[in-house]
Amino acid sequence: MQTDVVKIGTRGSALAVAQAAEVRARLMAAHGLPEDAFEIVVISTSGDQIQDRPLSQAGGKGLFTKEIEEAMLDGRIDLAVHSSKDMPTVLPDGLEISAFLEREDVRDVFIGRSIARLEDLPQGAKLGTSSLRRQALVLRLRPDLEVGMFRGNVQTRLRKLDEGVAEGTLLALAGLNRLGVPHIATEIMDPERFPPALGQGAICIESRIGDARIGPMIAAIHHPQTGDALLCERAFLGALDGSCRTPIAGLARIEGDMLRFSGLVLTPDGREVHDIETEGRAADAVRLGAEAGAAVREKAGTRFFDSWL
Repeated sequence: MQTDVVKIGTRGSALAVAQAAEVRARLMAAHGLPEDAFEIVVISTSGDQIQDRPLSQAGGKGLFTKEIEEAMLDGRIDLAVHSSKDMPTVLPDGLEISAFLEREDVRDVFIGRSIARLEDLPQGAKLGTSSLRRQALVLRLRPDLEVGMFRGNVQTRLRKLDEGVAEGTLLALAGLNRLGVPHIATEIMDPERFPPALGQGAICIESRIGDARIGPMIAAIHHPQTGDALLCERAFLGALDGSCRTPIAGLARIEGDMLRFSGLVLTPDGREVHDIETEGRAADAVRLGAEAGAAVREKAGTRFFDSWL
């Protein structure tokens, strides 16, 4: 019988804590453990503290994981719960992504202050987002819009909308679902026209490699199909630019033992796009993603990736 409390590390936003609570509930159910067998430990990250500039200028995705990973390496926590799209492609020595929960809805949503749909915004309207991918996709569809930085958690961004800082913003539907507020979306974006971030909608669990106590516990709640899809997407990201400096989108779908992947890279202004589609066996997820990334990199050329660094 497990006696030591399992410490689950997470960021402090309402969404991050909700995701940690979901992992705790699944572990309780899988192992017949009470809630007090687990402790959710909130850790403030650099990404949460930096609100005055885009993450691409502050250091990229690792800003949401660095302090949590340090806590795991020094034993203050036993595992960490992350949004997969926040995870760098290279992890610190000694740590691994050990499980993925079943993926939620991958789509983005538009939330309009007074206009319900992105395409109906007036000419030159201001839209707020902290995501280079969303910025590029918006400008690809509506080059007339003014896209400005919009940092903060879901509640902060909604308050900024109410204050008139922007006429609209974009968020992940999965996050709204997990917070129980999907109704605030005024438009659900078509993933064919507005593809998601790699990893969007999937919660992942990070742990210490070879942890004999925690490893088997986490394995019981891993969702293999989501795992295969994310292996492909992360390999695609790794073959390109795994930071936040390049607008990259894509989605892997699993059907039986087959995998279909589509991905693209854009310039931040949305004017230049290079995309790819591929399919193969789900067992070859990493190879398929890496080869797709290499093909896109060759198609786009070095100039494409160097032009705004």
